[in-house]
Amino acid sequence: MNITSQIKQPIQQEMELFEKKFYESMTSKVALLNRITYYIVNRKGKQMRPMFVFLVAKMVSGGKVNERTYRGASVIELIHTATLVHDDVVDDSNRRRGFFSINALWKNKIAVLVGDYLLSKGLLLSIDNGDFDLLRIISVAVREMSEGELLQIEKARRLDITEDVYYEIIRQKTATLIAACCALGAKSVSEDEVLVEKMRKFGELIGMAFQIKDDLFDYTDDAIGKPTGIDIKEQKMTLPLIFALNNCTSKEKSWCINSIKNHNKDKKRVKEVIQFVKDKNGLAFAEQKMIEFQQEALLLLQNFPNSEYKSSLELMVNYVIERKK
Repeated sequence: MNITSQIKQPIQQEMELFEKKFYESMTSKVALLNRITYYIVNRKGKQMRPMFVFLVAKMVSGGKVNERTYRGASVIELIHTATLVHDDVVDDSNRRRGFFSINALWKNKIAVLVGDYLLSKGLLLSIDNGDFDLLRIISVAVREMSEGELLQIEKARRLDITEDVYYEIIRQKTATLIAACCALGAKSVSEDEVLVEKMRKFGELIGMAFQIKDDLFDYTDDAIGKPTGIDIKEQKMTLPLIFALNNCTSKEKSWCINSIKNHNKDKKRVKEVIQFVKDKNGLAFAEQKMIEFQQEALLLLQNFPNSEYKSSLELMVNYVIERKK
């Protein structure tokens, strides 16, 4: 059994019912929209976000979920899907999880409108059911994700990101959505604000570790045995690179920044930058930071009674940093 199936095992029934409810929550009177949402549903990823919602809800409540839990999971997946559709437009990307993206098949205008539609569907699902507490959690996440993206764009132009600014960018861009999933799971079954905040923090720490792992993929060998260097080509400042730039001579620094700014399409130069980051222990430093976030997340689970839900969450935390893609 692969690790994702193992993690899913204690919430198998919930996930199956969730998929039905999620598809229903996307339906519309417009045939074109239904065709596109059907396409989206059939190309779903691992569904880590709803899994977090259900596992956290069941862990903190002793195995119970309710309609609010399902709505929380649906809203987060609707919003997440909307942001992916919009991201593909922003990045001018033609592929998503190995399939054609919405903008590649139906053009940008339709993709933007579909993203807007999914976003409004998510908000209305909460409003129509009076889940204003859940809506608040989600709305904060959407605001932070937008701010994180814009902060990254602003900083990327000057390539002057410090370690602290980097953490702030990934906290907003990536970690905030996983934090919202865990907070939603807890909030759907409990009124205990301390508990909800604890689970939000747990999700945030996993999100930080998850993003650093993504950064490391750029420097480690991919399936064809070569480092990809995509982040370098896109002039993205990642943790291994930031560490290398902070621990080198001014001459090396200007060579590296010049390579990223002006020679990022030159395969040989990109390879040299990758080697430079490795030589300066950028990868070792990023790995150490990733493990620190992971350990901090696991600590937050310690005081919960042992259960299959807690075991699955621990598996999930370890999977985040051990995954191969």
